[in-house]
Amino acid sequence: MEIRDKRIDDGKAFDWGKTSKEYAKFRDIYPEEFYKKIVDRGLCVKGQKVLDLGTGTGVVPRNMYKYGAEWTGTDISPEQIEQAKILATDAGMKIDFIAAATEQLDFPQESFDVITACQCFWYFDHEKVMPVLADLLKPKGKLVILYMAWLPYEDKIAGKSEEMILKYSPKWSGSGEKRHENWVPDIAYKYFDKIDHEEYDLNVPFTKESWHGRVRASRGIGASLNPEELARWDAEHRALLDEIAPEKFDILHYGAITVLQKK
Repeated sequence: MEIRDKRIDDGKAFDWGKTSKEYAKFRDIYPEEFYKKIVDRGLCVKGQKVLDLGTGTGVVPRNMYKYGAEWTGTDISPEQIEQAKILATDAGMKIDFIAAATEQLDFPQESFDVITACQCFWYFDHEKVMPVLADLLKPKGKLVILYMAWLPYEDKIAGKSEEMILKYSPKWSGSGEKRHENWVPDIAYKYFDKIDHEEYDLNVPFTKESWHGRVRASRGIGASLNPEELARWDAEHRALLDEIAPEKFDILHYGAITVLQKK
C-alpha cells in the first residue's frame, strides 16, 4: 500500500510492503532493556489485553509474548501483517494480527487495558485517532508511546549511513535525531493525562550485514526507492561499511517511553 503524507518525507511516496521481508529479518532489534522499561511499569503483562498499533511484523507483541498479555496487532500494510502472522505461527504464539489503518479500527468499546504504539505514532491522524483510542481503553487504561533511534551526531557509523540515506532520499524526515521526549499532540490531552516518560541510551549490537539490512529496511531506502536506486544504494552502502566498520559493532541509540492514562 503506497502512502503519501506531506508531514512525512515532504510527501514522498513509501510502501512498507516493498521491504516487509527485510523488515522481518533485520528490524527485530530492540534490546531486552527496551521491553523491561514497559514491564517494570506493570504494562503488557499477564491479565491484560493489549492492542499494538502500527505493529509492522509484530515485533513488540512477539517479543513481549512471554510476559503473558493477550495481544492484538494492527497495521495498515497487509504485507507487514502477513510477515507478522508467519513469524508468530512459527514461534507457536497466539496473536491476532489484523490489516487495518488506525483511523479505521473496529473493536468494541473498552476492549483493551493497554494500547502500544511503537515507532509509528507520528503517522496517525490524531484528531480522528485520539478519541477512538480512548474509547477502546478500559477505565484508566494506558496508551504507551515507544520509540528508538540511532544517534547520528554521536555514532560515526550511524552518521555515515544516515548521510547515504539522505543522498538517495534528501527529504527523509527521520534524520538528525537527538535525545528527546516523545512528541504528544495537544488533542491527546483532551482524552488522556501524561503520567510518565523516560529517555535513555541503548547500545544495539550489529554485524555489517545486519546493519546494512536494518538501514535498507527503512522508509527512506527500502520502502521508497525504485529498484535501480536501491541497487545503487546497496552497492554504495556495502562499500562504505567495508571501509569504516569492523565485522561486529554497537550502534548508539536512545529509547523513549511515554505513558498516557485515559481520563
